[in-house]
Amino acid sequence: MAMRSGTEQKLLDAAEELFFAHGIAATSVDAVLERAGVSSATLYRGYASKESLVAATLARRHRDWEDTWAAAVARRTDPLERLLAVFDALDAFRTRSDASRWCAFLGTASEYADAPAEIRAVLDTETSGLRTRLTALASPLVGDRAAAVGEQLTLVVSGTLAMRLRDPGYDTTVARVVAAALITGGGHPPRRARHGSPRGTSGT
Repeated sequence: MAMRSGTEQKLLDAAEELFFAHGIAATSVDAVLERAGVSSATLYRGYASKESLVAATLARRHRDWEDTWAAAVARRTDPLERLLAVFDALDAFRTRSDASRWCAFLGTASEYADAPAEIRAVLDTETSGLRTRLTALASPLVGDRAAAVGEQLTLVVSGTLAMRLRDPGYDTTVARVVAAALITGGGHPPRRARHGSPRGTSGT
């Protein structure tokens, strides 16, 4: 017997709230079931394991993120503004009632030294989707440099999300400046930076 859609919604809502606010390892399946108000028998009709539930929760969050980002891009017409709309989307996603302390995908990746295949697949899909869309949006601006710039922008977006752990109030202002500079300045690091940090300095 398949799980009812309303029951599955409650289960995923509870999993998303607890996993990404308190941590996956720190959140038991029983805690998710209690928050959702469903039985373990109901859970296992839809998901074979905790890892399957994590993967489904991440997949739903990824769909929501993709929709939020697409809507932000659609509101812009200028090519540079369309590229920078990823930061509009990040700001919008942050105001959601289910917003987590930082990126749910980075948080999940940090919890597993070797993520189970079903979770790794969702994490890889999210990363490749981020890189692919940034590359496509960069293409009208930088032409054949789009793949390189897309990779650089993936790092900028990831770094912005990670900074929220250091400073919960951290916004996208600096990221927007860096992203624009990558487009207008060619995205090439200074010569010294290509060969490592100057002697006596630290990268962290």
